[in-house]
Amino acid sequence: MTGTKNLFNKVWELHEVDTLPSGQSQLFIGLHLIHEVTSPQAFAMLRERGLKVMYPERTMATVDHIVPTDNQARPFVDLLAEQMMSEIEKNCREFGVTLLDINDDRQGIVHIVGPEQGLTQPGLTIVCGDSHTSTHGAFGAIAFGIGTSQVAGVLATQTLALGRPKVRRVEVNGELAPGVYAKDVTLHIIRKLGVKGGIGYAYEYAGTVFDNMTMEERMTVCNMSIEGGARCGYINPDQTTVDYLRDRPFAPKGEEFDRAAEWWLSLASGPDAEYDDVVVFDAAEIEPTVTWGITPGQSIGIGETIPTLDYFPKEDQAGINEAYKYMHLDAGQSLQGVNIDVAFIGSCTNGRISDLREAAQLVKGHHVAENVKALVVPGSQQVRKQAIAEGLDKIFIEAGFEWREAGCSMCLAMNPDKLQGDQMCASSSNRNFKGRQGSPTGRTLLMSPAMVAAAAINGHVTDVRQMLEPAGV
Repeated sequence: MTGTKNLFNKVWELHEVDTLPSGQSQLFIGLHLIHEVTSPQAFAMLRERGLKVMYPERTMATVDHIVPTDNQARPFVDLLAEQMMSEIEKNCREFGVTLLDINDDRQGIVHIVGPEQGLTQPGLTIVCGDSHTSTHGAFGAIAFGIGTSQVAGVLATQTLALGRPKVRRVEVNGELAPGVYAKDVTLHIIRKLGVKGGIGYAYEYAGTVFDNMTMEERMTVCNMSIEGGARCGYINPDQTTVDYLRDRPFAPKGEEFDRAAEWWLSLASGPDAEYDDVVVFDAAEIEPTVTWGITPGQSIGIGETIPTLDYFPKEDQAGINEAYKYMHLDAGQSLQGVNIDVAFIGSCTNGRISDLREAAQLVKGHHVAENVKALVVPGSQQVRKQAIAEGLDKIFIEAGFEWREAGCSMCLAMNPDKLQGDQMCASSSNRNFKGRQGSPTGRTLLMSPAMVAAAAINGHVTDVRQMLEPAGV
């Protein structure tokens, strides 16, 4: 292993079992995370072939996508959701896989549960039948989403055939201004590089901004790598990583932890590491960022206006016109003052305790605007428990928010939390596609949890910096 290798190639080669005739690598998978939506067909494939799960101890299941976040009485009101829940319960029992169900206080969104339980560790290869598996790259792991047939293959063989992507180093240097959060950083990167800019690449996020981020902030950035077209995104492990993992339930203990930490840190890309591409951003150029269109790349800083058609390449203009029309927004328009109907704080992107703390600071002493439905959905039962211990639930409830159980909720339309008609939603989630939040005409504005909180209070999109203390929050 040479000093010219970046972390991605080091970890890839450590897990490469063979090079296949196709040129793809056969990778050993260190951790396989599963949930109730993409696993039923995979288990059925195993059952049909008389196969077992090869390493059940390397597989962990939870339930999140279809779980209702208000009434969780069984059977669920939604019969399809109840069927999916019953299936994963049956499959995990039969195949010996640990399941974190709604009666387990470790349950939650798969990409929040993995890190908080210490399952996610540097140097691992991690897969899940969910596109936002890139979240786990925040720990210096190679993590990516896979399809249902691949889920079956990993269950049966603990390996996966995959072509090795190139590696792009994405540097953000400087200091973020007050009111600018990790969500703004990732939206800015996607806007600048494009939703297809990362195709064929793994992104290594680097620079002083990422060095100074908490693990939860790093997870937010890596989570949305897929929105920029990248196969995955990661950040090199450092002392922040080690400190986060110490004493986690599935992390090594005692001297074994110290040995593991030393190895984790040795995986980081060295100063002489080589990359296929390098792009550099200045943190000072990033302001609170909000999407205005129907892809995560169609965003602007809150101080800007929606670009006019001639700003975009000719081949993109038909899609831009479609976005203007669908969102009921005009070129040259500011997003400030645009009315919202729904405010959603949660998701695997922004449903962690730090996200709830930021939002609670903004809403304390205020009340949700009339005619706005506002939800706060913790990303896991552990996050919910911590928030209650800190009194955050009371702050949200007194401000007029609905305080929910853990789950994916309004990020996607697989549970009862859905938009109605052409409602406009200020959302801390990761996708603003047409119909993503349950209504074929529903509209989504992606932004940071603090920006969602500000919009909920004012009833319209607001520059969160106007609500912060002079010294910054």
